[in-house]
Amino acid sequence: MPNNHGESIQVEYTPEFKRNLRALSKKYRRIRSDIQPIIERLQRHDIIGNQIPEMHHTIFKVRIRNSDIRKGKSSGYRLIYYIRTSTNIVLITVYSKLEQADVSTGQIRRIVSEYVRS
Repeated sequence: MPNNHGESIQVEYTPEFKRNLRALSKKYRRIRSDIQPIIERLQRHDIIGNQIPEMHHTIFKVRIRNSDIRKGKSSGYRLIYYIRTSTNIVLITVYSKLEQADVSTGQIRRIVSEYVRS
């Protein structure tokens, strides 16, 4: 989804995303370098991942390899993001698939509504 104007997308972070990233970085030292290429792709208008159905917003989930455990994407991280506008993406949350099975659509809706209200 390249932008013809050459503008990059502004990426914002919910407080939930920041908290989860900080907590995971204590256990997985390379998480920031694992996630950075995904953020850069999003800034270049490269919409990646699978769209989460039955949401009121355009929300995607991306699988990311955890280079600290070397088990591939299936045991890696999940990053959930929200396309707010054509030039703004909000990173909702990140979690390790080894530590958490999934994030419910209810949790995602709560995080997004809290972020939008702030």
